[in-house]
Amino acid sequence: MAVKRLGPLLIASIFLTFAAPRSPVAEEIWQQLPQPQKLPVPDSSGYAWVNGVQLYYASFGSGEPVLLLHGPLGNADYWGNQVAALARHYRVVVLDNRGHGRSTRDARLYSYRLLVEDVLALLDLLKIDRVSVVGWGDGGNIALQLAMSHPERLRKAFVFDANFNPSGLRNDVDESETFVRYVDLAGRDYLRLSPTPNDYDLFFRAVNFLWGAEPDFTPAQLGDIKVPIMIAAGDHDEVIKREHTEALVRLIPGSRLNILPRASFFAMWQQPVAFNKAVLDFLAGR
Repeated sequence: MAVKRLGPLLIASIFLTFAAPRSPVAEEIWQQLPQPQKLPVPDSSGYAWVNGVQLYYASFGSGEPVLLLHGPLGNADYWGNQVAALARHYRVVVLDNRGHGRSTRDARLYSYRLLVEDVLALLDLLKIDRVSVVGWGDGGNIALQLAMSHPERLRKAFVFDANFNPSGLRNDVDESETFVRYVDLAGRDYLRLSPTPNDYDLFFRAVNFLWGAEPDFTPAQLGDIKVPIMIAAGDHDEVIKREHTEALVRLIPGSRLNILPRASFFAMWQQPVAFNKAVLDFLAGR
């Protein structure tokens, strides 16, 4: 995900307008921000000391491993609608990216290569040689970076709402009430979960710097991807331009496009049954 215009607006929305009145809930589900279910009790969880940071992770179920990578400003709990459904068939692993949720960060600048290094270190710790990935937003960008730089570690990737350069961001994303409500939610959750709750401003600025510069995947890099890729988005996406998503499909050989109806950037909350079916069908090769 890339964000160019949101820094001051989003920081202000979190710190200055938590209590601001909201307009009535929209009738259309794609304009709503349903709360995800709570995660089930994990089979194992903990903190991995990797690459100079402490990453929170949790594991559910058994079988072929599937890694869920959350979206911008988020945390592992945001997969609450997905974990139980996927864990019936797979070993599902979730994590908080560095600086997000319960995980710590260091002084290094964010990059998708750095986030991939974190993922690989965690997989090594969990003794997972190859994994399928479901990535949302930043998580989708991490999945694409993994497919390009370490394809031997990736079985397949379901990539929801990723972008391959900053131009993919819609120019009116900062006018979306749904997205601003999400940022409010993410800010509250940061204050609740983070070991450094007073550092949200610095954290947001660090992540926003990443979004302004990355990803910057070239057509040649995307054209070299060999692992199976599903590119997905909601039909009312308020963050990524539809033409950008369609261009991403054209650039990745053999990739497929799945546009989820009556859903936005938050389809995993708005349309969990359809989202989970799309993921399960893809993982099963259907």
